[in-house]
This record gives sequence, structure tokens and C-alpha cells, in this order.
Amino acid sequence: MTMIWYSTIGLLLTGGLLSLFFRKNEVYSNTAAYLCSAFAALCSGFLAIKILLTNQTLIVMLPKVLPYTQVTMKIDNLAGYFILVISVLTLAVSVYSFGYGQEYFGKGKIGQLGFMFNIFILTMLLVVTANNILLFLFAWELMSLVSFLLVLYEHEYIKVRNAGLVYLIMTHIGSLFLVLGFLIMYQQTGSFEFDQLAVGVRQLSPELKNIIFIFMLIGFGTKAGIVPLHVWLPRAHPAAPSHVSALMSGIMIKTALYGLIRVLFHMLGSGSVWWGVLILILGVISALLGVLYALMEQDLKRLLAFSSVENIGIIFLGLGAAIIFKEHGTPMLSAIALTAGLYHLFNHAVFKSLLFMGAGAVHMATHTRKINKLGGLIKTMPWTALFFLIGSASISVLPPFNGFVSEWLTFQSLLALSFNISDTTIKIMAPVAGSALALTGGLVAACFIKAFGISFLALPRSKNAEKAREVNLSMRIGMGILAGLCILMGIFPSLIFRLLDGVSLSLAGAGVYGQLNGGAWLSVLNIPNASGKGISMDSLSLGILLVLAIPVVLLITRFIGGRTKRSKDETWNCGKTLIPAMEYTATSFSNPIRIIFRYIFWPSQDIIKEDKGSPYFTKSIKYRSRITPVFEEYLYRPINWAVIYISDKMGSVQSGSIHIYLTYILATIIALLLFAR
Repeated sequence: MTMIWYSTIGLLLTGGLLSLFFRKNEVYSNTAAYLCSAFAALCSGFLAIKILLTNQTLIVMLPKVLPYTQVTMKIDNLAGYFILVISVLTLAVSVYSFGYGQEYFGKGKIGQLGFMFNIFILTMLLVVTANNILLFLFAWELMSLVSFLLVLYEHEYIKVRNAGLVYLIMTHIGSLFLVLGFLIMYQQTGSFEFDQLAVGVRQLSPELKNIIFIFMLIGFGTKAGIVPLHVWLPRAHPAAPSHVSALMSGIMIKTALYGLIRVLFHMLGSGSVWWGVLILILGVISALLGVLYALMEQDLKRLLAFSSVENIGIIFLGLGAAIIFKEHGTPMLSAIALTAGLYHLFNHAVFKSLLFMGAGAVHMATHTRKINKLGGLIKTMPWTALFFLIGSASISVLPPFNGFVSEWLTFQSLLALSFNISDTTIKIMAPVAGSALALTGGLVAACFIKAFGISFLALPRSKNAEKAREVNLSMRIGMGILAGLCILMGIFPSLIFRLLDGVSLSLAGAGVYGQLNGGAWLSVLNIPNASGKGISMDSLSLGILLVLAIPVVLLITRFIGGRTKRSKDETWNCGKTLIPAMEYTATSFSNPIRIIFRYIFWPSQDIIKEDKGSPYFTKSIKYRSRITPVFEEYLYRPINWAVIYISDKMGSVQSGSIHIYLTYILATIIALLLFAR
């Protein structure tokens, strides 16, 4: 297994270097970069599945280059599961990128793009396998730096530069809290190794554990994009190339969840119930606000970015429930809730990457991301429309697609809190969280009806949409891989339950495969009692039945419909010719929700009326509506002003006098000597 791991690293390094080497031949550079990353994904995926099925642990010792510490990489069940997610997404995105990379031909930067793409994947693999504080922080910072450079790939645009700057600031604020948390653990244990930290940190006082928890939640929560630390995400994801956006939303933000789970379950061990309650509250807020802001968006990639905030919130619901169950001594229910969160993590990686790739295909064909400038693409881009529809159905929690399984299991876990936890506060919170999850599901369906319907149906709303043509074969294959997984993981969830069995056993103290494989995930009543009986039909039989039912229903529909005489004609419009101006727009579709939740959006509108020389004869009416970015306006803007003000005042110490600077140095040396004493 060690050779497979070294092969993965070697292929990624080779792909990056070859991409730079062939940078003057864009075809060779593009092919080398994504061919190597695809083979690396196959290697790491094979390794991950082997570790998950055999419950083995791979430890790789790196050459000792730093004193007082031995840097190691460790692949256990948790790391193996995240490697599997990274591998699946990398394979699909690499295949997609063979064709999508051609969008950047002629700009003279295809070599840098291929190099950073491979290094980005490598850093994410290093993050989830690091078994040492120093290696983890090094990989974490390198991942942040490479992703920052990828966001800035089209730096000639001012919006891209602004997005990169916000991302860089927010990610380093998060890194600061991670460093503080790890320093406290090192100070208390005297070790950089995760395994030794896991032994020493569990003996710390509750007060120190609480401080570490808060620091880690802020640090990892910033990268994950939880509200209110999410402001970088809807800026950075749209700015990056679409295949990079797929990796950032599908994988990178999940590395933060890996770090949080590693610290909370593996290192800190037992903690406090309020940890789970806080995570649950953050999950509810992020899920609801994420989808509400997504509904207001007219930029397709910004819509998908806000939707990532919502799905991170759903994963937090599962993690919060798992911690509460664990602290109340119910390991089986904790394992089920943890499985729900981890399954949704995989599902979100699949369908969100598919949707970002679909958005990239649309942008490549139409050169716009504005939903109101699209329309009618289902006729000219049928494969892209089909794959985007599958991704939309998956994220909208429609059976038999994969999103349904994990969200339904999360919903059951929240209901189980009411049945099994005696704490009155939690008994009240659990159904509230469940109701919020149900409301989120309905809003998500509305959001993606808007995204798909206005983008792909009806008439083209612009010349670019009218002239759009289907994307090349490799892009369709890449999207097809993930679309197939959306269906496969929804019909056969037991495949993922089997892989997660060792993860839940090592973290929560109980395996889930035996409990959920019998179809118990479908029954609300059986989950709270953990009876494991479920319905008599297992998941495999259910999946086969669904697969067989689909063609049968289609044949019956065809047979019945075939006996009816049908004719095709234009839609009746009172004798007028249908034009795009008559269609629903993204703004009009979401306006009722904007009105209902006006106390969240704080909307404003402008109506500009132009007359034909008389107020009784109107020439044109223009309507513009805006929502107030509450967090940016009332949280981050005051902080920004305060920092600028303090910086201006601090500028006074820069007097330009060498004598003053020498005094500063002397004072600093004296302070350090006193501290050392």
C-alpha cells in the first residue's frame, strides 16, 4: 500500500511539472496535467477502498528534517474516506478538464493552471493524511495559497482580484485560530504527533478543552464557510475556473470538516453537550440563510456557492446530533448521526461538483453566467441539461437520487434526539432543527427549479444563448460520471454504509452497516429505538426494484399515450408571437420569497419611469431590486473601518528617525529577555 501512496504523490508531482515543461505546447500541457491527475485519482481511490474494507492503517514515515519531531502521514478509516471522496471528484473533474482546459488556450497560462491543479489536489491529500501538527499546518497553508492563486487565475478582472483578497484574508484569520488551538495542545502535551495528542489532550481540564473547541470551530468553520464566516465563499468560487470551483466546493471546504471531526472525535474525545448544541445551531442558521441567499442570486455560480453554505449547514446538523448523542452515552445513535453527516458530505461533493461543471459548460457555450441571459439551452445542449437536471434533483432531495438518503437519515437523527435525550432544551431544539431542515429542502427545490427552468427551458433570452452548442465529449463524460454516481449512491446506499462502518466504529464507538443495511434508514420509528429491523426489504432489493420500475413505468406511459392522437403546435398567446420578454425572470421567480423573508433580506427597489412627453403616455419602466448583504454591511464593514483607523494611528510610530527605531529594537530585546527569564 505504501507504493500505491508514493505512486499517487509521484503522479501528481509529475503532472504538475510536465504541465509546466510543455507550457509552450498547450495541447501537450493540458493533456499531461489531467492525465496524470486522473491516474493519481485511480491509485488513491484504490488505496482508500482497500483501507476502508479491511480496516487497516497505513503509516508513512517521512525523512527527519526537523528536530524534536518525526513527521508522519497516517491513513486510517477517517482519512481513507476523505481520500476516497477526493479521488472520485479528482477523476471526474480531470476527465472534464481535458475539454474544459481548451477554454484557456491562447492565454499563455495553461501550464501554470495544470501545475497548480495537480499541486492543489496533492495538498488536500496531505491535509487529510498528516499525522503531525507541523505537517498539517504546512499542508493547510500550502492548500490555501495554491487555491488563492487558482482563484486569481484570471487576475486581469478587478472582481477576481477583490475576491482573491477577501479569500486570502479570511483563510488566514482561520489559520490563526488553528495555530492557537494547536499551540495550546502542544503546550499541554509536549508533542506534535496527533496520536500522542489524542492521549494527552483528553486529560485536560474542561476549561482548556472548551477554549480549544472554540478556536478549532472558528478556524475550520472559516474554511468550511459556515455563517457568519462564509463571506469569502460566494466571491471566490465564482471567480475561479469552473473545474477549480468544482474542487473547491466539492472537496476543499470538506477538508475543514475533516479537521474538525479529527479534533473533536479523535483528539478531544469527551467534551460538553453544548458543543453539539452550538454546532447544531450553526447548522440551522447556515442551512436556512445559505439557501435563502442562493434563491436571490442571478449569477449561476454564485447561486451554487451560496448553496454550498446551505449544505455545510446540513452536514453540521449531523455532526451536532452525533456529539450530543455521544455525550449522552448512546454510541449507536451517535454513529448513525455521524454517518448521516459523512454520507451527505460525499453526496454534496458529487452533486455540487456536477452542478459547477454544468455551470462551466454553460459559461463556455454562452460566455455568461447570468441566469436572465440564458434560456432554451435544453434544445442546443441536451446532455448538459440532462446532467444539470440530475444534479438539481439530487440537491433537491428527490428520491431515488443520493441527496435524499443522507438528508433523510439526518432528519431521522434529529427526530431521534427528541425520543432518546431527556434534556428539555434538546427535546425542544431537535424538532425545531428538523423543521428547519424540512423548510430548507423546500427552498432548495424552489431554488433549483429557478436555476434549471430559467436557464434551460423556454426561449433563449440572448444571442449567446441562442447560438450555444453542446460541449465536447470529455466534458460530457466527466459530468456523466458524477451524474451516474448521483443515481447509484441513491439507489444503493448500502455501498457507502459499508465503507463508513469502520469510520463510525473508530469515532463513535459503534458500527452502522448492520443497522442501516436492512433498510432501517427508511423508517423513522426504528432509528430512535435502534432496533435495526427496519423494513423487510434490504437496500439491494429496493435498488433493483427501482431500476426495474423505471422502464416499466415508461413503457406503460408510452403505451397509454400512444393510443391518444396528439398534435404539436405553437403555444397560444392571443394571436401574438411569443418573445423572451414574456418569460419569467430569475428576479420575478424569487420575488415572493424575497417579500416573505424581507426582514432577513432588507430589500430595496428602484422604479424608473420614462414618459413620452406626457405622464399619461409611458415610454419605459425600469425596475431594479436589491437585497442588503447584512453580514458584510453590519459585521465586516465596521471591522474593516476599525482596522483602517487603527492602522492610520499606528502609522504615527513610523517617524523616519533611526534613533526611534533603535529604541524600539532595544525595548523589544529587553521584553524578550524578561519573558525568557
